[in-house]
Amino acid sequence: MAAAGDQHAASEVLRGISRHLNCLNEDNKATRKRALESIRKETVNKGLPSGVLQEVFSSLLKPLLKCLSDPTEKCRETTIAIITEFIRCVPKPEEALPYLMPCLGQRFGDKEILEPSEELRLSAVELLTLVVEVCGKHLAPYLNETINILQRTIVDPFPDVKKESCRCTVGFAKSVPEHFHMQAESLVKPLMQTISHQHSRVRVSAIEATGAVIQHGSGKNVDDVLSHLAQRLFDDSPQVRKAVTAVVGDWLLNMRDRYSYFHKLVPLLLSSISDEIPEIRLLAADLWKQAGLQWEKENEDDIKDKMDFLLSPPPHYPPGVERPGLGCRELVVRNLSRLVPAIGHDVTDWLVATRVRTSQLLSVLLLHAEDHTTQHLQPMLALLYRACTDTERDVVNNCLAAAKLIGTFVPPPVFLKLILEHVTTPSSHSHPWTPLMVLAAVLGGGSKPLLKPHLQQVVDTLVQPEVCQEYQQVTYLEQLLACVDVLLHQCESDCGSTSLQLLQVLVTIQSLSTDPQLSAKALESVHFLSKVQGLDLLELYRRHMGQLLDWLSASVNTWSSYSPQRLQLHIVLTQSGPVIGEFLSQLMPLLHNCLQPNRDMEMRMSVFTMLAKLLLDAKNTLDSQGHFRDESEKFLRDVLLPNLVWHAGRTAAAVRTSALSCLLALLHRGAVTPGQLLSLEEKLSPLVLSALDEDSQMSRLLACRSLSATLQLVGTSLHHEALNKIYPELLKRLDDSSQEVRSAALRAVALWLSSLTGGYDPELCAPHLQLLFQQLLLHLDDPDSSMQDQVLEVLKNGSSVHPSLLQREAEAVRDKHRSPLHCDLLLQHISSLHTRTSHH
Repeated sequence: MAAAGDQHAASEVLRGISRHLNCLNEDNKATRKRALESIRKETVNKGLPSGVLQEVFSSLLKPLLKCLSDPTEKCRETTIAIITEFIRCVPKPEEALPYLMPCLGQRFGDKEILEPSEELRLSAVELLTLVVEVCGKHLAPYLNETINILQRTIVDPFPDVKKESCRCTVGFAKSVPEHFHMQAESLVKPLMQTISHQHSRVRVSAIEATGAVIQHGSGKNVDDVLSHLAQRLFDDSPQVRKAVTAVVGDWLLNMRDRYSYFHKLVPLLLSSISDEIPEIRLLAADLWKQAGLQWEKENEDDIKDKMDFLLSPPPHYPPGVERPGLGCRELVVRNLSRLVPAIGHDVTDWLVATRVRTSQLLSVLLLHAEDHTTQHLQPMLALLYRACTDTERDVVNNCLAAAKLIGTFVPPPVFLKLILEHVTTPSSHSHPWTPLMVLAAVLGGGSKPLLKPHLQQVVDTLVQPEVCQEYQQVTYLEQLLACVDVLLHQCESDCGSTSLQLLQVLVTIQSLSTDPQLSAKALESVHFLSKVQGLDLLELYRRHMGQLLDWLSASVNTWSSYSPQRLQLHIVLTQSGPVIGEFLSQLMPLLHNCLQPNRDMEMRMSVFTMLAKLLLDAKNTLDSQGHFRDESEKFLRDVLLPNLVWHAGRTAAAVRTSALSCLLALLHRGAVTPGQLLSLEEKLSPLVLSALDEDSQMSRLLACRSLSATLQLVGTSLHHEALNKIYPELLKRLDDSSQEVRSAALRAVALWLSSLTGGYDPELCAPHLQLLFQQLLLHLDDPDSSMQDQVLEVLKNGSSVHPSLLQREAEAVRDKHRSPLHCDLLLQHISSLHTRTSHH
C-alpha cells in the first residue's frame, strides 16, 4: 500500500516538474539553469519521503546525467549537487549505479580531462566517495569504471582532487576487497606520482591510499612502493612520517603476505622508533610491540623453549634501556642476515638524512639481536669501518653507539680475533684509523671482568710498531689514544701488568703528534696510568726507565731524521725529569751511538738541541744524582768534539750550531770540571775558534759565549801560548755584522785579559798586548756609542796588565780620534793607576 502511495506521490512531483525537464533541452543557458534550480527546489529540497524520492530519482537520473556534459559550468555544478543529494537521501542508491557509473567513468575516467573546472572535478570525486560509502559491495560490477576514474583523479592537477581521490581509494578498497585486488596494481603508479607532491596533506593522503591499495591488493607491488615510503620517512612534515609509520605498522600486523616482507618492513618501522617527534616514536613502539606479540602467538610452538628460558636479560645489559619483547627480538634475529647487507648499502647513501637514519637503526637492531650479533659480526664490522669515515658527525656517533653494543653482547675472544687483525692491517689506506675507532667503542661496551683476561692481548697489538708508529695523522693518533684511555678506565689497577707497553704507546702518541691538544691529552693519560697504579709520574718513569732505554737502544743503529724513536727519546727524557740522572749508564752509550758524525745530520741536530735544554737544567735532569761529571769528559771528547769539525753544507753547519749550543750549556752549568776541560783544551779550542768564522750568526755568537765560559772556568790555568791563540780571533769579531756577536766577543776579550795572571809575562808577550790594545783603541772611535763605552770599560779593566804600554798606545792615537773624550778618560784612569802603584 505504501509503495503505491509513494508511486502516486512521485507521479504528482514529476507532473509538477515536467515542464522544467523539457526546458533542460533548450538552447538558452539561463533557461536550463532555471530549470535545474526548479527541479532541485521541487525534489531534494522539498523534504519528500525517501520512498517518493527513490521513485523520482529513477525517472530524473537519465535527463540529469545528460546535463553533466552541459556547456554551462553552473548547470553542471547544479546537476552534480542534485545527484549528490539524491544519492545521500534515497534508500536504494545502488539502483542508480547502472547509469551513474558509466556516465561518471566516461566524464572523469577518460585519458583526456573532459571537465575543465577544478571545483567540479572535486565535487564529482566527492560524489564518487559518497557512492562508495552508501553502495559498498554493490560497486563490484563497476570495478573498471571506478578504477579508471581514480587513476585519472589521483594525478589531477588540483591538490584537493588528489586528496579526495586518495580518500575514495581507501573506502573503495575496503568496500570490495574480494574484487579490488584484481585491479589494485593499476593505482600504484599514479599514487607513486602523487606521494612526493609539494603539499604535505596530499602526501599524507597518498600514503594512506597506498596502504589500502597494498593491503587489499595482490601482494605483487610491495617492492614498487617501499622505496617511496622509505623516502618519506625523511619527510620534513611529522604528519607524513606518522602516516608512513601507521601504514607500515598496519602491514606488519595485517598484510596477508607479510611474512615474505618482514625483512623489508621491519627496518622501516624500527626507523621511526628513533624519530625526533615523541608522538611518532610512541606510535612506532606501540605498533612494533603489537607485531612482536602477534608473531609470538602465531609461532607459539616454534618458540616454546625460548619463551620459558629467555625471559631474563643477558648480563651487562645497557642500563636504562627497556628490553624488546621476545617476538620483536625473534623477528629481527630471523631477518638479520637480510637486514645487515641492506643497512650496509644505505649507510653509505649519498643523502645525509638516509645515512643518519640508517646509522640510528643499527643500534636498534643490535639491541634486538643481542648475542645473535656474533653470527653477523664480520659484515657488521666492515659496515662500521665504512660508516666511521663519514663526514657527518651524527653518522659516526650513531655507529660508535652501535659498536658499543657489540662489546656488550659479543664475547671478547670473538670480537678481538676479528678487530685486532684489522687494527694490525687496516683495509683502508686513506682511513687506517677506523678499526681503532671501532675497537675503542667495542671495548667501552664490554664488561670489566670479561675484558680483564684479554688486556695483554689488546695492549700487545697496540704497542706493535706497525700499529703505533706507522701513521702520523692526528685522527689516527686520537683513536689510538682512545683505545688506551678505554683500557685504563675499564681495567684500572689491572693495567699494572701492561704498564710498560701502555706507556710506550702514550710516549709514541706524544712524539708523533703535531696537535698540542692531543699531546696534552696523551700526557693526561700518562698521569692517569700512574694514578691507577698508585704512583706519580716520576715513579712511573723510574719503574720503567731501564726498559724504555733498552727499547730505544734496540733500534738506535737504524735511526734517521724520520725515525719516531728520536722523538720518543725526546719525550722520555724531557718528561722523566730527575729520574734520567739515575740511568746515565744506559743513556750515554745510546747518545754516543746516535750522535756519531757518520749518522743522519738532522737527527743529530735535534738530539743536540734537546740535550742543550736538558743541560741548562742539569741539576734537575741529567745531573740530578751528581754523576753526569763522570760521563761528561767522555761525552765532550767522543761526541761533541767530532761534531764541531767543519764540513761543507748548510745542514752540516746547522749540526755544528746545535753542538755548540750543547757545549755552551755543558760549560755554563758546571756539568764539566775545570780539570776535565783542561785535559781537552788543546782539541777543543781550535774547533771553537774556527766556529768564530761560521756563516751562521748564531754559531758565531755561541762560539764567543763558549770561549767566555771556557776562560771563566780555566782561563787562569792556560799557558800563554794557548791564550795568545785566542785573542786575534776574538778581535776579528769586533767588526762582526751582528751587534750581539760584537758584544759577546768584547766580553770574551775582557775575560781573556782577566785570565792573564802572574804566569803571563807582559814584557815577553808585549807584541801580543800591543796588537790587542791597538785594535781596542780603534774601537774607542766606533760609530756606536754603546760600543765605545763597552770598549773603554774593557781597556780600563785590562790596563793593569801593562799600563805603560797601553798609555803609549793611547797617547799615540789620541789626536787621531774624532772624539778624544774616551781616550782622555782612559789616560786619566792609567795615571791614577800609576799614582796608586807609587803610593804602594
